[in-house]
Amino acid sequence: MPPVLHTIVVGIISYLVLIVIIRLSGKRTLSKWNAFDFVVTIALGSTLSTALVSTQVSLAQSITAFLLIVLLQFAITFTSVRSRAIKNLVKSQPTLLLFQGCFQQATMTRERVAEAEVRAAIRENGIADVEGVHAVVLETDGTFSVIPDAGRSDSALQGVSGLPSSRS
Repeated sequence: MPPVLHTIVVGIISYLVLIVIIRLSGKRTLSKWNAFDFVVTIALGSTLSTALVSTQVSLAQSITAFLLIVLLQFAITFTSVRSRAIKNLVKSQPTLLLFQGCFQQATMTRERVAEAEVRAAIRENGIADVEGVHAVVLETDGTFSVIPDAGRSDSALQGVSGLPSSRS
């Protein structure tokens, strides 16, 4: 088969198979990205790219690679919700960047987050005073969660790195 025709045929079939596999694998495959999700996405993209341009890789090999990547992703996420060690290996922990209106400078330096980024997240939530914010958390997917008011137990902050021990 000529290379251009191979790319068209294998590309269409690979793309459709990849969509079906991702849909069957569940919502977790399409969730917000952490480092692990990023690696899976890059691996799927690389496999699709190879399937499209390489006449030396069969369609069956490409589909097998898609299935293998998604099955490994499923196995890791399945295991990570049942094993703290695997979870800690695969996912980072949310981190406290601001608490009771005070920036956590050491944490921000370690996480490479500037005050301006935290202030922007606070503004995006319609809050004018940093001092009035209860907490800002850097989530595992790199987003900022802004918690404007203190709760009775701060239970939403459970598991957040950097939370003062008297509050956890």
